[in-house]
Formats: sequence, structure tokens, C-alpha cells
Amino acid sequence: MAIAALTTWLMTATGGLYLFAVWLIEHDGSKKGGAASRLRAPVVFSHVTLAVGGLIIWVIYLYVDKARLAWAAFFILLPVVLLGLTMLTRWIPVHRAANASVDIAGPARSGSAAVIVGPPERNFPVPVVVAHGALAVVTLALVALTALGFGGS
Repeated sequence: MAIAALTTWLMTATGGLYLFAVWLIEHDGSKKGGAASRLRAPVVFSHVTLAVGGLIIWVIYLYVDKARLAWAAFFILLPVVLLGLTMLTRWIPVHRAANASVDIAGPARSGSAAVIVGPPERNFPVPVVVAHGALAVVTLALVALTALGFGGS
């Protein structure tokens, strides 16, 4: 079960790092006229830093097999989840607004491209956001079960 947790954690991290890269690329301060991000930098960076730190502790746990490290990784994941839920609740209105503006604007005329101005997170692909969240829930459950001693280590 510990290896399954590592696998889902790595898959979650892959999706999360993709979203983080999109946010960083779109969160360019030199662009004029763009809307401010609804995802505050301290929240984003704390989410990423804690998640990566927890993953490092989990890898160390797999190597040394000390129950304290499994619990440490689990307790590090709790604020990661809370920060992730905070970002999700702030992203949903951005996603809805971006979809509404596309519906109102209608299809682009031939030779022209629709330009949607909004916060950087408007470009997050919904399947990546959903997969990242679902894998995060599975990872949290697997880490908790492993820390509780289910499935061996």
C-alpha cells in the first residue's frame, strides 16, 4: 500500500506541477490589462512546497520504514488538502466566468481568434484539475491507511 501511495502521490504531483507551470507562465507581471489572479501566491507556493516536502518525507519513510515518518507525511498532507480546497473554491468562479464569456461571444469569425482576458488560472484544463483532485484524495487515503498499519509497509 505504501508503494501505491507513492505512485498516486507522484501522479498527483505531475498534474499539480503542470497546473503550477501554467499558473506561473500566465502569472506574468509584465502583461498589461490582464486580470489579477484569484489564487494568491502565498497559498499556491505553500501548497506546492508542503506537497513536495511531504513527498520527500514519504520517500524517506519507504527507505527507513519508521511509522513516525508515515504520520509526519500524513499530517503534512492535511494543510496541503486545505490549501488545495481553498484554491479550488477560488478557481471555480473563474472557470465559470471563462465559459460564460465564450458562450456569449459565440464562435470566432473566420481568420480571428477569440481572446479571453481574465486571471491566469482561467487556462487550467478541467480534466487536469479533476484528475489532480481525485488523485489527491486517493493519495491521502492510502497514506492514512499505511500510517494506520493496513497493507503492510
